[in-house]
Amino acid sequence: MPTELDPEQVKEFVLAGHMDFAKVQAMLAENPALLNAAHPWSETDLETALTAAGHVGNHEIAEFLLDQGAPLDICVAAMLGRIEDVRSFLQSDSDLANARGAHGISLMFHAAMSGNTDLATLLRDKGCNEGYSHALHGAVNFGHTALVEWLLETGVENINMQNFQGKTPLTVAIEGGHAEIAELLRQQGGRET
Repeated sequence: MPTELDPEQVKEFVLAGHMDFAKVQAMLAENPALLNAAHPWSETDLETALTAAGHVGNHEIAEFLLDQGAPLDICVAAMLGRIEDVRSFLQSDSDLANARGAHGISLMFHAAMSGNTDLATLLRDKGCNEGYSHALHGAVNFGHTALVEWLLETGVENINMQNFQGKTPLTVAIEGGHAEIAELLRQQGGRET
């Protein structure tokens, strides 16, 4: 009979999944059952360490957890830029074009973090029609100029959408030292917060 996991330990592991690779490795070595454990932030918002790494763009942690046997989902595949895996998910279920990951974060946001415009185009062509304004933050955070251009040409409705910190994409671009992106955003009406 499997032992029930301590909810506080699950929460700690999921939080580490965002950015603390050493802690993820240590906790998983100590308790392999944590690999696919999900912390319930709400009734509809379950997050694993893998989906945590996925929505912050942490390739190192995501790849490690996948290597340990965590199941790949479409959002993590998009963040990693795995276009063929994403294509396969969409062939199995076309409704996944508007999938949402942990915290309701859109598939297009995950794809934007990859910087892969071919992937973003695939999603658009397969019916992804939401999350473009928020995805701008994903592309800006990682300095993906080509994807910022693609989003601005394709579907951004609110160039000044604020992130969870209350910052606009222009503010994030300036703070991140992405001068070319900042200029693109200014040209399109981007404002600082």
